[in-house]
Amino acid sequence: QVKFVESGGGAVQVGGSLRLSCAASGLDLNLYAIGWIRAAPGKERGEVLTCISDIDGRTYYADSVKGRFTISRDNTMSTVSLQMNDLRPEDTAVYHCSYDLQGCRVRLPSMRDIGPWGQGTQVTVSS
Repeated sequence: QVKFVESGGGAVQVGGSLRLSCAASGLDLNLYAIGWIRAAPGKERGEVLTCISDIDGRTYYADSVKGRFTISRDNTMSTVSLQMNDLRPEDTAVYHCSYDLQGCRVRLPSMRDIGPWGQGTQVTVSS
């Protein structure tokens, strides 16, 4: 059974930084395109933030995080990280990682392209 595990969340002030990590049991992350999404309180749908290809390492970002967030792989550790800088109150959400079923080849995935989520990690940004 595949299980995604996110970690690294916390509470920070505006302008702060956090680094989230995505690991998985039951599969090798190095072999899959991975995406990060977030679910904010009071919003019905999640927001896809970024993805990273397993083939060539290409990445895509949502406009809301472009220039502030960076997705990367650590193939040695078989993890995917999300470096988040210049955090804002609107970044407050639970952050999840999962498969990007369309492979992060030509575009940022939609929510329909994202596989099953883990429990996520809470990020809270206060002013």
